[in-house]
Amino acid sequence: MNRNTFLQNRFILSELVKKGIKLKYRRSYLGIIWSLLEPLLTMMILTVVFGTLMGVKDKAFPVYILAGRLLYTCFSQSTTAALKSIRQNASMIKKIYVPKLLYPISGILFNYIIFLISLIVLAAVEVVLGVYPTVYLLLSVIPLLCLLMLSTGVGLILSTVGVFFRDMEYLWNVVLMMIMYTSAIFYMPSKLLGSNWGFVLKVNPLYCIIMNFRDCIFGRMMNINYLIYSGLFGIISILIGLMMFKKNEDKFILNI
Repeated sequence: MNRNTFLQNRFILSELVKKGIKLKYRRSYLGIIWSLLEPLLTMMILTVVFGTLMGVKDKAFPVYILAGRLLYTCFSQSTTAALKSIRQNASMIKKIYVPKLLYPISGILFNYIIFLISLIVLAAVEVVLGVYPTVYLLLSVIPLLCLLMLSTGVGLILSTVGVFFRDMEYLWNVVLMMIMYTSAIFYMPSKLLGSNWGFVLKVNPLYCIIMNFRDCIFGRMMNINYLIYSGLFGIISILIGLMMFKKNEDKFILNI
């Protein structure tokens, strides 16, 4: 789908995004408020459990955990939504023509929008715990952009693979667990980085994005190497995802 076609279908994309948000909270009494409560409750549990186990005394540790948890959840939910998008919209794809690329893109975007809303909780927790913004906070848009690119690229790849290999949904859940444990969400990475297993963190682009985002909110300069790596990884994954999708989209209808 070229740029002009994409612009012509932006209304359809916006409607798909709205539909995704509505369906996500269709049977929830709290609705979108749950996107604020869930990370807050998770942060409290992880802080008590892992803060106690590791003996962390830093009062800003909940902010550290919450920042990592929010970014990981965005990546996890966005890519999972993209993975399922073509098959979940099979009936619509068979009845009317809508550029198929809109389905995974909308799944990624509505989860990203919910993520941006959930950042309100992070800001509130920062104020409560005395983690006040500095000029480096302005740079936080960069790792957030890298997160969107990474989610988009991986999501497009998964949306294509998921049509032909249905067990990918189960496999991706296992991969996400591995990504979570190598993203330093609820532990300090210093000891692991100093060991022979430090490369496990550094090759994970989501870890690089999370650490750079944390640096921004804690008033530190981002790691340039992490920024370059995660940015290039996101761009390359988007290019690969687009090529895979365009090459196989005409075969989708035969496999959904």
